[in-house]
Amino acid sequence: MKSAEATTTESKNQVKQAEKIATQTLIALYCGSRAGNKPIYQQSAIALAKELAENGFGAVYGGASIGLMGQIADTVLEYGGEVVGVIPEFMLDYEIANEKLTELHVVDTMHTRKAMMAERASAFIALPGGLGTFEEILEVATWGQLNQHQKPIMIFNVNGYYDTLIAQLDHAVEEGFLPLHHRAKVLLCNDIQQILDVLENLNCPSEFAI
Repeated sequence: MKSAEATTTESKNQVKQAEKIATQTLIALYCGSRAGNKPIYQQSAIALAKELAENGFGAVYGGASIGLMGQIADTVLEYGGEVVGVIPEFMLDYEIANEKLTELHVVDTMHTRKAMMAERASAFIALPGGLGTFEEILEVATWGQLNQHQKPIMIFNVNGYYDTLIAQLDHAVEEGFLPLHHRAKVLLCNDIQQILDVLENLNCPSEFAI
C-alpha cells in the first residue's frame, strides 16, 4: 500500500497527457512569460522554434500558454515538433497551462520543474526573459561548472538583449571570480544558425565535438 505522502506527491506531479510521450531530442527553452516591448523578440522566438522543429528537435519549457513561452510551444507544435511542458501547480492561477502539448507535467515546486526540464533536455537555450529566465540559464551553467552535466548552454542574444549579462560574466572572469574555462561553457549566439551549428554536434563523440 502506498503511503499518504507518496499519494500526495503523485497527485501534485501529474502528467496531464499520459498517453503521449515525446520521442524527439528535446531542447530546453527558457524565456519570458511576457512578449516584450519590441516585435523582434516575438519574431525571433517564432523563427527559432520553427527552425528547431524543422531540424527534428522538440522542446521542453515551462508549460505556460502566454508570452514568448506560449509562442515557442505553439510554433514548435505547428511545425511538427514535440513539446514537453513542466509547470508548478501554484502557477496555474496566473500562468495558464498549454493543454495542446505532447506532455504536460504539473509538479509540486519550482525545484521539481527545473530538475525535470534539465533531465529531459539535451541542450539549453535562453531567449529574452526576466528574472526567472536569468535564474534558469545561470543555474544550469552552475550545474555545468559543478560537472552535473556536459550539455550545451546557449544564450540567444536577440537585439543585443543579453549584452550586459555577457559583460557581467566577462567582468567576473577579470575580477577572478569565474574561471575562464567555465565562462566559455556559456555560448553567446547572435543568430539562429549559430544555435543550429551547436546542435548539430549533440550526437558527436565527445572527442570530436566542437
